[in-house]
This record gives sequence, C-alpha cells and structure tokens, in this order.
Amino acid sequence: MKVLKLGNIQIQGPVVLAALSGYSDWAMRSLARSMGAPYTVHEVMIESFVNNLKDREKTRRHLLVTDDDHPVGAQLMGTVPDEFAGAAIRLVRAGFDVIDINFGCPMKRLRGQCRGGLHLGQPTGAIEILRRVRDVVPCEIPVTVKMRRGLDDSTESQDNFFCILNAAFDCGIAAATIHGRTVQQKYIGGSDWNFLKLVRSHFPNHTLMGSGDLFTAADCIRMLKETGVNGVTAARGAIGNPWIFQQARSLLDGSSLPAAPDVFQQREMINDHLRRAQMIYSPELATKQLRKFCIRYALWHPQSIQVRDAFIGVKDPDQWQAVMNEHYSVNMPGVWPQFDDTSVSEN
Repeated sequence: MKVLKLGNIQIQGPVVLAALSGYSDWAMRSLARSMGAPYTVHEVMIESFVNNLKDREKTRRHLLVTDDDHPVGAQLMGTVPDEFAGAAIRLVRAGFDVIDINFGCPMKRLRGQCRGGLHLGQPTGAIEILRRVRDVVPCEIPVTVKMRRGLDDSTESQDNFFCILNAAFDCGIAAATIHGRTVQQKYIGGSDWNFLKLVRSHFPNHTLMGSGDLFTAADCIRMLKETGVNGVTAARGAIGNPWIFQQARSLLDGSSLPAAPDVFQQREMINDHLRRAQMIYSPELATKQLRKFCIRYALWHPQSIQVRDAFIGVKDPDQWQAVMNEHYSVNMPGVWPQFDDTSVSEN
C-alpha cells in the first residue's frame, strides 16, 4: 500500500477523508476509519470559535479525539493570524495530529472580512497566517493547507496561487490539498484535474493531495494515476458512502471492485453510524444529524427515491425506526448510486 507522508507522519494509504462542514464529526470519522480510511480531518472550525469554546458537555464533541482516532487533522478557517495561532495551539493540546489551514471554502465576505478561499486573492495575508501557525505549532506537528486553484480563471489568480504555495512550502508547510475548481465556481462545473498536474510539475518533491469530483473509489484511483498527486481526499463522495475507502483499498491492491452493498449490509452500516452518533449527541439530535447522511445512504437502495423521501420526513427516533423497519427488513441487491451533486459543501 502506498504511504502518504505528512511531515513526520506516515499515512498508510493515499485515499483519506476530507474535512466536510457539518459532516466529518467524530461519528463519521470513526466510521470511515473502520472502513479503511487511514487519515481523517475534522469538519472546519472558525479560529475564533475554537478560541472561545467552553469546556461543556454540549460543546466537548468539537474537540473530541479518541485513542482510535489517529492520525487525525483539524481544519481551521478565519481571518486573524493571531487567532489562528491560538486556535492551532488549542487543537494540538486537544490531541489533533495535524493542523490544516482552509484557503479553499468558497464563501462570501463576512462584515468585510476575508475567510476561506478569499485569502487566495490576498497573498500577503494568506502567507502571514501560514507562517504564524507554523511558528507556534510544535515542530513535530505537521501544518498543511487546503487551496482552490484560484479566485477565478485569470492569470493574476493563478500567479497568486503559486505565490502562496511557494511561500507555504518555504515556511515549512508539510503538504497541500488542491481542489481543481476556482472559488468563483463554487461547485458548478467540473474540477480541473489538469491543474493538479501543473502543480505537480512545479512541486515534484512536495506532498500534494488532490480534491474535487471524487465520488467513487474508481475516481480516486484515476486521480492518483492521471495527476501524479500523492494522495486524494474523498469529500462529498464519502457522505453515505463509507465503503469508498474499502473499495479504494481493493483497487489499489489489484483486486476487483466488490459488489454494491446489499440492503442488509446497508442497514448494518446505517445502524453503526447511528450508534456512533449517539455516543456524542442526544438520541434526538443523533437522529437529526444522521438524516442528511441517510438521504445519501438511500442512493444505494434499489428503491432509492422512496427511501430518500422517507428519511427526509424523519423527525424523531421512532420515525427513524419506522423507516428502517419498512425499507430495510427484506434483503435485496444494492445499486451503484450517482453521487455527482452540488448539494453538499466540501471545505
């Protein structure tokens, strides 16, 4: 199995779970890991949120790292370099193994402040954040960066991208994840994998990971082969599809792709996901949290439209169980779903 290096950390496989806003909590991460994901990233957090987080039962899950949750990254987004620095230190103390800086999220300005992908239009500020975090985080903790290929398709945007990435590697950033869309695109249109090849040619000796339009295990393997990146981060394609990591490992080992999980296997996976969610949420909140996953799990079911619509209407644990009893009590072969939608934000 190909090893992915993030600084001094060796990841035992090139297909990993990306940070997913509102999704990649401990429950999703631990489930993905049980299916073969060798590295996962916690959902993005704003730097000021981390700095102001109180040690309470309701908020403790945001900093939850368990013994079997390693290696795990924490992703930060925000504006102020000193806030980034303080948040990064707190996350390291919480047990996260990697600090990932988000310059990729396609969000609007908030009260005139620059966050996420908008930093790609302000190289000086972006570089200051990277340097500040790298300076304060212990040297044994890798710092990585997530970037889109620019604000837009202009030459200036591409120049800014390479200016930031050059400076990132110069100041000791261990790896970069590159998403093949621009900030302006959001999730419209395809991800430009040729840009990943261009970045690889500029940085042949640095760890690069690719992102964008990875909805199946075959997509993940194809990106590795076509672009030359060291690893790939499964994002939207991993929602309701923890099998993607197991399937990718099979393909990397030279085995054939396993059959789509049947209805009973789907039921087992959904129940496992719910069990994990109930470890960090109340029963009611766990049900609500998992509903958005089950809309995607439903795509594997041969009666996907009916099952999806049933999950959409779930409001409490009793309704949840009723849907499971109605649609997952008789075994049938699963179907390969189409995951290529724009309804989910990957960071």
